[in-house]
Amino acid sequence: MNKIDLSIVLPVYNEAGNLKELHQKLDDVLKKTNKEYEMIFVDDCSKDGSDVVLEEIAQKDSNVKIIRFMRNFGQTTAIAAGFDHSQGEIIIPMDADLQNDPEDIPRFLEKINEGYDVVAGWRKKRQDKFLTKTLPSQIANKIISRITRVKLHDYGCTMKAYKKNMLEGFGLYGEMHRFIPAYTAINGAKVAEIETNHHPRKHGKTKYNLSKTFRVILDIVTVKFLASYLTRPMHFFGIIGFASFAGGLIAAVIAIYLRFASGLHLTKSPLLLFAVFLGITGIIFVLMGLLAEMMTRTYFESQNKKSYSIRKKINF
Repeated sequence: MNKIDLSIVLPVYNEAGNLKELHQKLDDVLKKTNKEYEMIFVDDCSKDGSDVVLEEIAQKDSNVKIIRFMRNFGQTTAIAAGFDHSQGEIIIPMDADLQNDPEDIPRFLEKINEGYDVVAGWRKKRQDKFLTKTLPSQIANKIISRITRVKLHDYGCTMKAYKKNMLEGFGLYGEMHRFIPAYTAINGAKVAEIETNHHPRKHGKTKYNLSKTFRVILDIVTVKFLASYLTRPMHFFGIIGFASFAGGLIAAVIAIYLRFASGLHLTKSPLLLFAVFLGITGIIFVLMGLLAEMMTRTYFESQNKKSYSIRKKINF
């Protein structure tokens, strides 16, 4: 078996009208790279006959590999499955709706060859509705960049390039595939960004909606925790717990001072109740830290289990 240099990972959900044209464009571009490559299409249990189209393509092209899920798991899990089954030294995920341009692949490879570990795409001239897609995405990107301190213009662009070793050691859940550049950068990876082409959708319907933007923002908290406190959760919960203790102690001291200085009875002041509340909250956070420490050890010492189940694999 020849060594695979490049893996293209394509999550697919109801993209039957785009797949043949996408495959042809990918094939044309990848042949020019002079690299051994594979195209991994992960069918997220499509309902429009995408699986039939993919099998037709795979019968004619042995470089095409197909994973079909038993049920719909979502884009992040589909990308994770593609990563798990990729053999290439460089892995490039991209959308299967023809909005990402295969012609950009050589530029990603050039940037990787310059010594970068991760190259993120930036859809500078995005061909989507401004109010429902572009604007929420811009707001989310600014929030993510500020919190993670990894400044990228377009975290939502699926098309990125990774050295394979950058994807080892963590799982993908929720909308976490968007945050891989930030997570790897926090752990020392060299990250670059390039402008990419973006085309209007030709066939099928978009799967994006505003609720996904809010889910992405919520996932930022997870990314920050995983990047900074995964191996030391007590530091996160303990700081909050001790801060709560300190607040409770200050409230209690003030309540006692007012009792002797102005004669305000403790039962008539809300400060004592507030002090008790903060003290209990501090205890709860410290206990949460202890539980998180135990769960962290279980996480690192347990077997590696996947978050998806596969019905069929072709050409592996």
